[in-house]
Amino acid sequence: MERSHDLRLAVLIDADNVPYANISAMLEEMTKYGTPTFKRIYADWTKPTVSGWKSVLLEHAITPIQQYSYTTGKNATDSAMIIDAMDILYSGRVDGFCLVSSDSDFTRLATRLREAGMKVFGFGEKKTPKPFISACDKFIYVEILSASAEQEEVEATVKPVSANVPKDTTTKQAKQAILKTDRRLINLIRASIDDIADENGWAFLGDLGNMLIKKQPNFDSRNYGFGKLVQLIKSISQFEIDERETGRGNIKHVYVKTK
Repeated sequence: MERSHDLRLAVLIDADNVPYANISAMLEEMTKYGTPTFKRIYADWTKPTVSGWKSVLLEHAITPIQQYSYTTGKNATDSAMIIDAMDILYSGRVDGFCLVSSDSDFTRLATRLREAGMKVFGFGEKKTPKPFISACDKFIYVEILSASAEQEEVEATVKPVSANVPKDTTTKQAKQAILKTDRRLINLIRASIDDIADENGWAFLGDLGNMLIKKQPNFDSRNYGFGKLVQLIKSISQFEIDERETGRGNIKHVYVKTK
């Protein structure tokens, strides 16, 4: 997806349906797509189930919105979050929304915001229902954010390995095994290349990434253990990579082709 750092984003968090442990990684991820302006979180703060959020709100300057549960079994928090989203939309002060929840009840909200020309980025757990995922421009699983943070922490603490000592290939072999059996992924990439390729069959990697997200909003190379799309493509033998000089220093454009 295109990097739009100038987008003003409203971050709305459903505290009942997303873990607080990943908030730092989520906010960092959001800065890839724009600048969070509104940051609000919704819950019945009298409940002990959301007590973990209280310790991180001040640190990240998130405004808590109190919403009492009027009756048992009804989620009044959802209604408050939806009403606020529409108020913010009509204020004209944002260009997009980050909806943080694993609840399919926000599917219609995401659809309505996109109809109004807003960019919608969803954040939730892998249990999130498909309708909500499909209603967003892009959907990011919070599990891959925490996994990336843990990996960075491990890499920062591990001592360099001697050049003559073979590296552990377990992770690489596991990735290759997944990719060999994931025919749906390979077919998705192949079809997307065909959609945008030039007369010689080459597709620009940036355009390919945008096309993949348009077709499948929850597509992310990190879901398969790769930090970048180019790394994912290189690991699949069915595709060919061509790195072309741009004439601007060491900058290269990457193109992809089906073998």
